[in-house]
Amino acid sequence: MRQRWFGATGRRVPEIAVEGDPAVPVDEALVLDGVSDVTVLQEAHERGTPIVVRAATVDAVRLALGRPEVASVVVPRHAAALVELDLLELTYGDRKPISTYSIVACDLAAGHWGVAVQSKFLAVGSVVPWAEPQVGAVATQAYANPRYGPEGLALLRAGRSAQEVVDALVAADDGRAERQVGVVDAHGGSASYTGDGCMEWADGRTGRHYAAQGNILVSHKTVDALADTFEATAGKHLAERLLDCLDAAQTAGGDRRGQQSASLLVVEKDGGYAGLCDALVDLRVDEHGRPITELRRIFEIHKTLFFATPRERWLDVDEALAAELRERLGRLGFEGDLEQAYTTWAGTENLEERVEGIGRIDPVVLEQLRESTS
Repeated sequence: MRQRWFGATGRRVPEIAVEGDPAVPVDEALVLDGVSDVTVLQEAHERGTPIVVRAATVDAVRLALGRPEVASVVVPRHAAALVELDLLELTYGDRKPISTYSIVACDLAAGHWGVAVQSKFLAVGSVVPWAEPQVGAVATQAYANPRYGPEGLALLRAGRSAQEVVDALVAADDGRAERQVGVVDAHGGSASYTGDGCMEWADGRTGRHYAAQGNILVSHKTVDALADTFEATAGKHLAERLLDCLDAAQTAGGDRRGQQSASLLVVEKDGGYAGLCDALVDLRVDEHGRPITELRRIFEIHKTLFFATPRERWLDVDEALAAELRERLGRLGFEGDLEQAYTTWAGTENLEERVEGIGRIDPVVLEQLRESTS
């Protein structure tokens, strides 16, 4: 059951309950029969007075839950079935929050900053992840404010710490109660914020070089899995660490509404295609029954095409290897001058980033050629 703060008492109560439930101490609250008088709601809220609203119909419950000042709705015993309503649908309607778990992180030694996210939300990668090399990364979610992305990066670019950025973003946002955001800065500092109005279970955890957060989760175990996995995988490529985090979080329970989309963003200065952009990895699965599994599958393809093999692992193309290359390329219809044939074939397979002449060959490219002709 989702909970709300009970005024300024420092306690939380169920947001809907049957009248008489001791979990909602109505004798300590202002009890109303509706929410039509907004002035009364706002004045009580400013005083810190808990507000409880009586409701006996679906519409009355929806209206009451739509007011942020209301701590709880109580329904009569003959309407106890209202407690089992889809409160997510009632409260948010078409503007459902992005029920999500994410991790923002960095690898300072490699110069990598990134975000990984999974959600029961269409195309979560179009809203949540933001990153800039040597600056930081931001994840904005729950009833997300997309402006947190560019505005957060601008503050980071100006030298603000992760915590200062989070504080500035939420302080300027009247909708902060429904927001969730995680930030890592240029120095590996981290901060996470979860508004009081985010759907349970919702919270975050920060550590050295990462911030993990989630909302509408099965339990705290999802966020703990994100954090624990990141801490346990030091030494791996940041993109692979972030994917491992998503896998672990889903295994731990994940989003209690299920799966729909996932995204992986990792940036490095001039680390993208042809050294002309910063997006080292920018992959999205916008709609899929198992988005994390699909995201890892396309990441493996991306890694084959675009990741760099250290030059000391490249192979010299001696006479025997040149003969093999010529024979295999010929079988695929690429004949004539060996370097031209090899370069043309590599281009058709999108492997041009792994080719530099014919004197030496990337073993990944050789393996692809052998697989294509086996």
